[in-house]
Amino acid sequence: MTGTPVRAAGCVLWRRSPAGVELALVWRPKWSDWSWPKGKLKRGESAEAAALREVEEETGHTCRLGTPLPTARYLDHAGRPKEVTYWAAESTGGSFTPNDEVTTLLWLPPPEARDRLTYPHDRDLIPPALEAIARVPR
Repeated sequence: MTGTPVRAAGCVLWRRSPAGVELALVWRPKWSDWSWPKGKLKRGESAEAAALREVEEETGHTCRLGTPLPTARYLDHAGRPKEVTYWAAESTGGSFTPNDEVTTLLWLPPPEARDRLTYPHDRDLIPPALEAIARVPR
């Protein structure tokens, strides 16, 4: 990939439920995809601030950033290089309201999330996210 990458940030948003860990996936009708909440950095914004903002905008949830996850690098829909910095992030509460960008939020167990995610680079984040979540005290 050549050229200056488009910088974005997001989270593998998670919560504990009686059934175990659940991961949050968002449906973006513009791209017809299931993905993690994420978005482009605004001018002068840190990746951490962008990740927190995007999670809240797309899911209605606030969160606590945890362990950094591997950076995803791929070509975006316009063929430009894109780098997305991710964190495992525990939901600290909130409620989802459909909006223009995201119409559905699903909380799924990791195997179901893996099957639902549209892109391989998103599926690749599940193992390191689960390792990070396992280290969070209950």
